[in-house]
Amino acid sequence: MAKRAASAAMWIGWALVAAGAASAAEASNPRRWVITVDNGTVAGEQTLACDATGECRGRFIFKDNGRGPELDEVFRIADDGSLLSYRATGATTFGSKVDERFEVLGQKASWSSSTEQGESDAPGGRLYVPFSQSVALAEVMFQAAARRGNTLDLLPSGRMTQREITRTTVGEGASRREVALIAQSGLGLTPSFGWVTTGDEPTFFGFIVPGYLAALPEGYQADEKRLGELQLAAEAEILGGLNQRLATPMPGLSVIRNARVFDSESATLGEGLSDVYVLRGRIAAVLPAGSDGRGAARTLDAEGRVLLPGLFDMHGHVGRWEGGLNLAAGVTTVRDMGNDNATVQRIIDETARGEVFGPQVVPAGFLEGESPYSARNGFVVSTLEEAKSAVDWYAARGYPQIKVYNSFPRQHLRETVAYAHSRGLRVSGHVPAFLRARTVVEYGFDELNHVNQVLLNFLVNDKTDTRTLERFYLPAARTGEIDFDSAPVQDFIRLLVEKKTVVDPTLATFDFLRQKDGTVSPAYAAVADHFPPSVQRGFRSGGMEIPDDATQQRYEKSYLAMIDFIGRLHRAGVPLVAGTDAMAGFTLQRELELYTMAGIPANEVLQIATRNAARYSGLASERGRIAKGFVADLALVDGDPTADITALRRMVTVVTQGKHIDPTAVYQELGIKPFVDGGPRWVETGAATPSGASSGR
Repeated sequence: MAKRAASAAMWIGWALVAAGAASAAEASNPRRWVITVDNGTVAGEQTLACDATGECRGRFIFKDNGRGPELDEVFRIADDGSLLSYRATGATTFGSKVDERFEVLGQKASWSSSTEQGESDAPGGRLYVPFSQSVALAEVMFQAAARRGNTLDLLPSGRMTQREITRTTVGEGASRREVALIAQSGLGLTPSFGWVTTGDEPTFFGFIVPGYLAALPEGYQADEKRLGELQLAAEAEILGGLNQRLATPMPGLSVIRNARVFDSESATLGEGLSDVYVLRGRIAAVLPAGSDGRGAARTLDAEGRVLLPGLFDMHGHVGRWEGGLNLAAGVTTVRDMGNDNATVQRIIDETARGEVFGPQVVPAGFLEGESPYSARNGFVVSTLEEAKSAVDWYAARGYPQIKVYNSFPRQHLRETVAYAHSRGLRVSGHVPAFLRARTVVEYGFDELNHVNQVLLNFLVNDKTDTRTLERFYLPAARTGEIDFDSAPVQDFIRLLVEKKTVVDPTLATFDFLRQKDGTVSPAYAAVADHFPPSVQRGFRSGGMEIPDDATQQRYEKSYLAMIDFIGRLHRAGVPLVAGTDAMAGFTLQRELELYTMAGIPANEVLQIATRNAARYSGLASERGRIAKGFVADLALVDGDPTADITALRRMVTVVTQGKHIDPTAVYQELGIKPFVDGGPRWVETGAATPSGASSGR
């Protein structure tokens, strides 16, 4: 839902603050960037013109998946390249109003928006980073940093550095020019990438999110693919370094001693302590503590801490840069719920080769219909034959399931579901527009994604277009009015139980429904102070239009009702899986916490995130349990998450893919304050084989 389709907003907003306005010297030449999504579909544009006085005016619009921001910007640039003034009006991705202002008067800078306000004495050339910025501010940042040796102090806080990675040429004939790829650090948890022209007066050229989005000058769209490939190669080199620094191979026999092992089948902790043996990436044995571990190449004394199977995030949209957040949180498997097909296949291969630092990926094949609201991931189809062909493509590549999306042609839905089942694939998804959840369950959906898609069953009629923002505003406004004890709701719950339909709620993602701009999101409030200020800033933006206290209270009531509803589903026997669709790692921790708030016991919540996840990913025979022969995906926790689910934030060590990972080191790499101070560490013994063992003759 939110992460993939809104990733452009994150890149264009506060994460991709890569560097887009024309300099005053180019005042007479208005510029235009064309924004395209998967397969070159035009989804927006940025126009910009600066006059002889140095005033620049930009217009930005981006629409994908039925939503997106619109901004009008006016700004002036100081002689040192920083902003003298900035004004933005418009709307955010989810419809809240934008009215942001910044101004320097003498030796004082001040700023305000719906999210924050502040001031600073003696701004001294520090560049204000607008909260709602578009492509048009990218060049301002790039050039201001270039004037200062590629290091730039920022307002409200922080410092950005940039460096060149590689060069190439774009365009043909008179339009031919040289461009360079730059990486900027300090704006978020990972580098941001952008392309700039070279020469005496370099300018911002554009940016690419490989496999998804590009913002390039008009006339250069043919260069997107090659620039994306070059960027992917450059990113791979940096990511390979992360893997080498943060993931330690485990050749030979390894033993985790004295652990309290969580049995995901019974959802209980073992009565005593256990030693868990790991060899060649699998669990070789689980024995009582004090077992004879002679010959182990390395050991770790858990000192009575809880050892869990690696957690699953069952609703991700994987990218190459979020792996550290997942692994540090004990998430060793992510189910990708919609992506560019080439991108997800590449990440699966790169992960297997150890080139990407991240969890293992289980792909769900994305299947969308053609409409003005289409999310252009995977396959976009119009006919039954095209839908069957897409299913065949996914089946041939071992996908365990498909995901149907909002615009899928409903006249072909029943037959497509049946065909997918005939090819051995599960079917999950959103409820296509103008249908109800009950209908798609009766058609054979094995799983429903997102709590709003489930609850819309009681809120829509045959005229409600859920491809629009209505799919968010309607549940926010009216869920609190639903009587969950009423016959229609109880009948629907019985249908879910009868059909064994799985629900993937992504509750934490929908926290934004009740969040007023300027307040810290409850989804991240418990961890916000561990993040760099630039990231904390993003936690204060909800994006929903909440005009008054009465509306906020109504949305709050609806969100709490959503939490209650998920608890009711679990108690009725509806299978649940836990996913995020938002910031990796931390969102899953909050998701599981919300399940306990819904009245689900913490031990059963852990079962949802391990055994249930493996079962509905088609991996129950090798993941989701700590047992002999299973893949050694393990997470050691400093605390007892069966008593307090928030203990999951205190990961001590993670084992996956034949390597062990120190979450503290990962967080330090990302600029996040760690959650564990000290703790047990692996001890290398240097042993190769048990004493007295046969040499194999």
